[in-house]
Amino acid sequence: MPKEVKSQEDPDPTPYLFVSLEQKRIDQTKPYDAKKACWVPDDKEGFLLGEIRGTKGDLVTVGIPGGEEKHFKKEQVQQVNPPKYEKAEDMSNLTYLNDASVLHNLKQRYYNQLIYTYSGLFCVAINPYKRFPVYTNRCAKLYRGKRRNEVPPHIFAISDGAYVNMLTNHENQSMLITGESGAGKTENTKKVIAYFATVGASTKKDEGAQKKANLEDQVVQTNPVLEAFGNAKTVRNDNSSRFGKFIRIHFGPTGKLAGADIETYLLEKARVISQQPLERSYHIFYQIMSGSVKGLKDICCLTDNINDYFFVSQGKTTIPNVDDGEECLLTDEAFDILGFTQEEKNDVYKITASVMHMGGMKFKQRGREEQAEADGQEEGERIAKLLGVDTAALYLGLLKPRIKVGNEFVTQGRNVNQVNYSVGAMSKAMFDRVFKWLVKKCNETLDTKQKRQHFIGVLDIAGFEIFDYNGFEQLCINFTNEKLQQFFNHHMFVLEQEEYEREGIIWTFIDFGMDLLACIELIEKPMGILSILEEESMFPKATDKTFEEKLNNNHLGKSPNFQKPKPPKPGQQAAHFAIGHYAGCVPYNVTGWLEKNKDPLNDTVVDLFKKGTNKLLVEIFADHPGQSGGADAGGKGGRGKKSGSMATVSSSYREQLNNLMTTLKATQPHFVRCIIPNELKQPGLIDSHLVMHQLTCNGVLEGIRICRKGFPNRMVYPDFKLRYMILAPATMASEPDPKESARKCLEEIELDPEGYRIGHTKARVECTRQFLNVQNRVTPVNVA
Repeated sequence: MPKEVKSQEDPDPTPYLFVSLEQKRIDQTKPYDAKKACWVPDDKEGFLLGEIRGTKGDLVTVGIPGGEEKHFKKEQVQQVNPPKYEKAEDMSNLTYLNDASVLHNLKQRYYNQLIYTYSGLFCVAINPYKRFPVYTNRCAKLYRGKRRNEVPPHIFAISDGAYVNMLTNHENQSMLITGESGAGKTENTKKVIAYFATVGASTKKDEGAQKKANLEDQVVQTNPVLEAFGNAKTVRNDNSSRFGKFIRIHFGPTGKLAGADIETYLLEKARVISQQPLERSYHIFYQIMSGSVKGLKDICCLTDNINDYFFVSQGKTTIPNVDDGEECLLTDEAFDILGFTQEEKNDVYKITASVMHMGGMKFKQRGREEQAEADGQEEGERIAKLLGVDTAALYLGLLKPRIKVGNEFVTQGRNVNQVNYSVGAMSKAMFDRVFKWLVKKCNETLDTKQKRQHFIGVLDIAGFEIFDYNGFEQLCINFTNEKLQQFFNHHMFVLEQEEYEREGIIWTFIDFGMDLLACIELIEKPMGILSILEEESMFPKATDKTFEEKLNNNHLGKSPNFQKPKPPKPGQQAAHFAIGHYAGCVPYNVTGWLEKNKDPLNDTVVDLFKKGTNKLLVEIFADHPGQSGGADAGGKGGRGKKSGSMATVSSSYREQLNNLMTTLKATQPHFVRCIIPNELKQPGLIDSHLVMHQLTCNGVLEGIRICRKGFPNRMVYPDFKLRYMILAPATMASEPDPKESARKCLEEIELDPEGYRIGHTKARVECTRQFLNVQNRVTPVNVA
């Protein structure tokens, strides 16, 4: 990534942060009739601005652009906000809080190069697909020490707010950054980390930054390492994070940086050995093939042709405008800054290259026997050299592994498919374990002995996924998002409760977090989906079919969120069940779930690896019991070994997720939602339906729904008096106290008393049909 700090003066960021005065004037003069202006649904644009021409029963006649008239049901017609709300910085302040107005506001800001917008508790960030000068030191200074309402929307405003809250409230903070692949999560996360590193390095003056440069640099330099081994090119995103991460930045009592630690979730292991035609495997494979680090290819026994390595050459092997050689130098330099020894670096590179060589191992069937044999041993010899193991023992372990039958070990012959599967599984495990070791090593480096007072955690995790084919990985990701959405809903509920208490308003709240409980329990409760998966994983004779049958027997017709999937579209694989998530109904296919959950390895080969001379290889497999079951396997003899061998992917993930939720619940959270504007990676273009789908999936519309459940129309009394003077002119004019005038006005127009509340500083009105009719009688007053 190019560095943001340059020697020349940073460009002016204000055109990318503020609506210009000229644009404001243009917006204010747009024609607007509160009684006639409306939004109506449109297949292409999402919504069109229309003009109500008349109503008949439940149908509304609307004139739409181009002169055509169409009929819509009343519930399809949404109200338009007055011009003064055009390009609003915070959408929760809109008079009419509906889907159409939210989409319109985001689109208009995006077209004006304003990529950040607030929606109540959310900061919505839309990927601009081009570089704006909004992450420079000059821009960062605008936000330093400022309240959120004093500066325009920005990720720095959220970051600084979290930092100030941590210092003033003495409470740990968290920032939850979610969104689809390609929406900009990782880039926003990197800016947040860099901002905290800079602020924490010099809480008083920028000149002092050099004193803390070492730790600050190390925190930032974890990015090139994690990206090299955890990021890949996908169809949507040339630098897609294929794992989730939670980074905690620790600060001392005075707000100085005191260290950091990283927790990672679910690296996409399948990508190590298989890629779609337009995608790549992990960046590191192509980086070490570049030859930019002197002698590296010789150490790794690599040729000059990437196509010699099947595992990493099934899709694209290059990325436009990315120099893998330059990136390799940055990765290697980051290793040095993070304190890796030369031996550790070489071992990492050797294991990574071994994975590439394993894709070239060839096997053939021996005559008519159910036994495979090696078809040439050149690649096997290279692997054995890199890993420090015996070539013959490696092939013997793959072709005739020892398995335990009762209390004895017997040799079992393997056919070609079984051996190839075993090679693939070992390759994925090697890479996954190297990745985890890299994270552990980064954490050791960032674990300074300085006093830690509080932390700010930054969560960068995949948003809700609804694909044509949804498997085990999608269930894990969507389950995580259900939990995070429940966390947000509950947090919003608590905040609203506190706000109502401050305003002296009595109202019985529903805990919105409970809305998602049924779906969460379906997945995680005893005899829920994950529990049944665990149970079936223990049975040797269980199959995908028996797993599917058990799910249907326990939940179909009994759990409302467990549904029968719709028939597949032509060319698509059929799903086995569907779940009604908060973001939509998702069909799931259970093929391969038991195998993915058990994640079995060839124990004979694991034993061989544990005795190799590559020190890192021995270390990364130290916690795997293998067959020998030495003291290193579980740490506490037999029990440790057994529990280690039985840990499944889903049980490990659930434990990680529970720990994450426990951590988040003990923090003050801040929410960032990243949006992909179009699938063409084109700047300045909005695909309305794609954006609306994401606003649904990432909870922005859910947040607005919650807002509307209470009394979403809230207005301070002087503004109320100005806006609604026309409703009761005599009463409003004769009453000097704005609060009393609001009360008398609402009584005079005979609004249902249950539909509004008079607070200490604001009038709050429920979004009822009666109130909307009242709104239509009001001529909007421009308060620019």
